[in-house]
Amino acid sequence: MATAGSGDVLSGILVGLLGFDEADLLTISAGAYINGLAGEIAEKKYTDISMIASDTVRCLPEAIKVIRE
Repeated sequence: MATAGSGDVLSGILVGLLGFDEADLLTISAGAYINGLAGEIAEKKYTDISMIASDTVRCLPEAIKVIRE
């Protein structure tokens, strides 16, 4: 996930969560976890060599589904 825009994806997830809940360690940790999980799902779909930041964004709904289960 060391590609251009990956930090922007993480920032967007964190801002979205902070708009939904209070700023505390649990909320920030959840954002980092969601970002990492979406990145892992994207890696499986697109491979670690070819994936880009928008692939992580596309996998966010699937990551949230996994967490909810």
